[in-house]
Amino acid sequence: MGNAVLHSIHVHPVKAFRTQSPREALVEPWGLAGDRRWVLIDAGGKVVTQREQPRMALAAAEILSDGGLRLSAEGSAPVTVPVPEPVGTTTVEIFGAKVEAVLADAAAHAWCSARLGADVRLAHMDDPAVRRPVDPLFARPGETVSFADGYPLLVTTLGSLDALNALIARGDHPGEGPLPMTRFRPNAVVSGTDAWAEDDWSRIAIGDVTFRVAKPCGRCVVTTTDQDTAVRGKEPLRTLARHRRFAGKLVFGQNLVPESRGTLHVGDPVTILE
Repeated sequence: MGNAVLHSIHVHPVKAFRTQSPREALVEPWGLAGDRRWVLIDAGGKVVTQREQPRMALAAAEILSDGGLRLSAEGSAPVTVPVPEPVGTTTVEIFGAKVEAVLADAAAHAWCSARLGADVRLAHMDDPAVRRPVDPLFARPGETVSFADGYPLLVTTLGSLDALNALIARGDHPGEGPLPMTRFRPNAVVSGTDAWAEDDWSRIAIGDVTFRVAKPCGRCVVTTTDQDTAVRGKEPLRTLARHRRFAGKLVFGQNLVPESRGTLHVGDPVTILE
């Protein structure tokens, strides 16, 4: 484990949009700075993800210096979205939980709706310190999260991806592999570990920042979506179901909760503390 390092960093400014891969990122209590602070919601206020709209993978969001966004996609003129004024909130439903957020402007809604061919609105989490608690079964009092699926960060390892791709190559749909790590939409990717080493982690440090490993990450249909084409297949869920089913969940990666603030840099050493 002495050679484990942070191979790459991934931030998703709008939940379910294309991944951004900076060389460094600030760790805040609720996740990487800028990660999943924005979401699309339908007319009823329910969060829209690639589960319902795989074409969201083809849209990109760049974080601007003032915290706003620049949305872009092939075939569409880009649009700049300012951080909305906190003059009122709307209720967002994410996996059954109710969270308050601030709506973006009409131009943002129109751009996103045109991209998806559906009536959607763009919403911003204005104060992640108070808006959404982490699942109390796996959290400590006061811990919060952005609009990520459930936890501040997700870590995966290249060793486990290589092992999974080897299993896919021997399975019923070998032509779908090898899969890239983008299928799993992690925040931190670690190299230099054995396959599935992360199953045994309880606490880790990436550089100077420490994290508690909250629970394994159960995977969904999003992992079957090619992030470059939005086309869906059978893998990796078919192979995970055969080889990585734990407590009824198909597992790849581990959910993390930060224990400290700091900045992650590609190449930082990764230390297993417990």
